[in-house]
Amino acid sequence: MIVRLPGRSRLEAGLARFDAWWSNLSQRERKLVGSLAALLVLLVAVYGVVKPIQAARADARADIRQFETLNARIHAAGTLPPVQPLAAGPPDAAIAAAAGRAGLTVQTVPMVTGGYRVTVADGAYDGVIRWIDEVARTTTLGIRQVSIVRGTAPGHVSATVEFGA
Repeated sequence: MIVRLPGRSRLEAGLARFDAWWSNLSQRERKLVGSLAALLVLLVAVYGVVKPIQAARADARADIRQFETLNARIHAAGTLPPVQPLAAGPPDAAIAAAAGRAGLTVQTVPMVTGGYRVTVADGAYDGVIRWIDEVARTTTLGIRQVSIVRGTAPGHVSATVEFGA
């Protein structure tokens, strides 16, 4: 008993027709049709497989370069410092408290135009800079004017700073 699959007879019929067609071709025609079939397979392989893979690879490399550039920029920027909350109380108290933390003695005088003129008679340069920065970050006062003069001891300065809104 022979079992036949439903689609098998069509395939066999198609192969039989192809075999009959191929047998009727001359040797020269067979070489030409074979060469044309090989060229067609090569074109499908190149434009249907190789070119899309090359394009996807180029896109992936461009994405990687862009990611690496952004990653390098992020690392070069460093981390953001934590945001300090605004100091509570009157601004002149915040100025004095920041000066105490920086190891400075200051004299604060309110100005007629609003704001404060603060004088440091003698202090370490690093401490003065840290103090000015802290006041600017932790109060609503901005820096209007700064005058720093070299002191008699190395690394010490006297400074006058005007803070205002």
